[in-house]
Amino acid sequence: MRKIVFVILLTFITLASLAQYGKEPVMVTDMLKIKTVGSANFSDDGNKAAFTLTTIEPEADKKWEYNYETQIWMVSTDGHSSPRQLTFKENSSQPAWSPDGKQLAFVRAVDGKPQIFLLPLDGGEAMQLTHFKYGASGPKWSPDGKQILFSSNINLKDILKDSTLNPDKEFPQWPFEKPGFNHNENLKMNSAKPDPDGNMESIRAYLENNANDKKAQVIDKLNFQNEMDVDPEMSFTQFFLINVNTPLKPVLITKIFYRFGQASFTPDGKQIVMSGSVNPAIHPDRVLEGEIFIVNTDGGNFHQLIGEKEKNYNSPSVSPSGKWLAFQYGNTSFVSIPTLAVMPLNGTAKDIITIPFDRSKGNFVWSKDEKYIYFSAQSNGGAPVYRAEIKTKKVEPLSDYNTGIGSFDLAGDKLLFSKTEVADPSELYLADATGKNPLRISSFNTDWLAQKKISFPDKRTFTNNKGETIEYWVMKPTNYEPGKKYPLLLEIHGGPSAMWGPGEASMWHEYQFFCSKGYGVVYCNPRGSGGSGIDFLRSNINDWGTGPASDVLTALDKTVAAESWADTSRLMVTGGSYAGYLVAWIIGHDHRFKAACSQRGVYDLATFFGEGNAWRLVPNYFGGYPWEPATKAILQRESPISYVQNITTPYIMFHGANDRRTGFIEDEMMFRSLKVLGRPVEFVRHPGATHEITRSGNNRQRIDQMLRTYEFFERWIK
Repeated sequence: MRKIVFVILLTFITLASLAQYGKEPVMVTDMLKIKTVGSANFSDDGNKAAFTLTTIEPEADKKWEYNYETQIWMVSTDGHSSPRQLTFKENSSQPAWSPDGKQLAFVRAVDGKPQIFLLPLDGGEAMQLTHFKYGASGPKWSPDGKQILFSSNINLKDILKDSTLNPDKEFPQWPFEKPGFNHNENLKMNSAKPDPDGNMESIRAYLENNANDKKAQVIDKLNFQNEMDVDPEMSFTQFFLINVNTPLKPVLITKIFYRFGQASFTPDGKQIVMSGSVNPAIHPDRVLEGEIFIVNTDGGNFHQLIGEKEKNYNSPSVSPSGKWLAFQYGNTSFVSIPTLAVMPLNGTAKDIITIPFDRSKGNFVWSKDEKYIYFSAQSNGGAPVYRAEIKTKKVEPLSDYNTGIGSFDLAGDKLLFSKTEVADPSELYLADATGKNPLRISSFNTDWLAQKKISFPDKRTFTNNKGETIEYWVMKPTNYEPGKKYPLLLEIHGGPSAMWGPGEASMWHEYQFFCSKGYGVVYCNPRGSGGSGIDFLRSNINDWGTGPASDVLTALDKTVAAESWADTSRLMVTGGSYAGYLVAWIIGHDHRFKAACSQRGVYDLATFFGEGNAWRLVPNYFGGYPWEPATKAILQRESPISYVQNITTPYIMFHGANDRRTGFIEDEMMFRSLKVLGRPVEFVRHPGATHEITRSGNNRQRIDQMLRTYEFFERWIK
């Protein structure tokens, strides 16, 4: 009887999904309706789950402006209950269950700093636990529920003068790299009175005052840009413990002057395992290695579990019994895929068991019986959840390649996960531990989508000139009618190591919007993309232009050849970041497109080396630096600006005014060059926007960019 009921229920869910062929087109403002599920995690007994829901809400008293709002929700995992909202005030995130399931710790901003709150689930208001002046994030409960572990990002200047963090007034052992000073002599406190006409110490005090008052930025470090700005300051992520019942001052358990990453308790609650980077002799900006450490909860016996020169060890996950440690490791190159490994927690490098799987992995979760490690990985257009059996080293996908699994958790025989698919951009699901019998337990997007007409992609493949299989997808216009001709838009992804497919959440709305406007859409994963293994990932080394351009244009050609509705006189192309680069490369070598759009692109690789905070892409992909003759020649050959005189395609370019990942001078240089040449080009800057504008940026600017792209295309294809 149960089986019959489940089949009926599953059939109902399937039909409900297929029934999303409404009559209304997807509008640009439907972007504002999308609700996104994240941070899904079970209570220890698996009977309840907490998760976050991010929505886009109108900003009070400001027409056309919208804010992101994230709140915490809870749902019973009996499969019959509806989720209910737990927090309602300021944005709340990072929910963490207490071991007894009676409280949730979460993070909310107070006076501009993240702080940890406790929410009793039997009723009552949330209580602020931390009042830490540097902020508190990432709460994790100790197994006995008496302590919470959290992280805080602290400025070097604050560490030097904080008597609690640094009672002995220590200085880093690594050189600060301020030229002309012996080691860290310049870090010592200057007690002189600021005086521009005084002695050298008074002059230095005066200059320091100017820097503190933001009249000057003095830059001595190698990585001097963050995502938004030039950033001369150094900061370090540190971990602290705080008692839950008697929340006095947090206790530092890591080493100041070094950076740390992920951390969690061992099951007995006596130690904490963490990833980090500790090299006393080298400036942190120059340390690319990663190590895994363990420390007692009183801060004592801090030592390395595993680490190696020119290797990056990260993502530690301790098994439920505390016997095993799972982690991944690889070389320090950006163009690599780490190896999944397991070793005894008290073991050494010689005890490592490796589990081969040629995809980039993350979010490691152990099964209770320690037979399996669960993880997520992008692959072949989707982002499945996998599990690896420790004994046999067998890796099996638990979901398909047409969907994307975001956050997930495991408790006993239950799997909890958020999922993206073409039919619905984000919902919460339950399944058994093998991924079977999935049951949707939320309806955050299904109601409004029921009225919308959705275009579904058709997957295809071809073999490129290197013998590699290229996967691509074709979407028909939503209003498609046989016998009619429609414009075709080639969409290209960035990275270059990103991967697109039906499981990619960030492009859901853009694809549907253009299809609703009567465009066909084609997209592919050219050589150098993620999700197809290490050889494919590295197949664009020293070849960012010709090879990948051949792949995306072949996908376009094959679509045109196969689809009689595709109008070859109305072809467009668009893409962002690396894809902005590739769009510029293509229109500098090919003139088939009626119009082109580049977003936040890179056009001169030598300039990008100095301007972008992703500058290490240059040595990683091209083997050297702009001043080295061999590399200089490659960078010139591979830079779209070298072919600017060949660009005649009508061209619109976007860049955020605060985008420091690729650097905004790139667009300004390309735009000016085309204006001097008298070419049809338009340049749009979005004030305050960063590289993430189309994914998590200001919503008015997100809509603006999409509409301006559409409007520009329409100028040229009428």
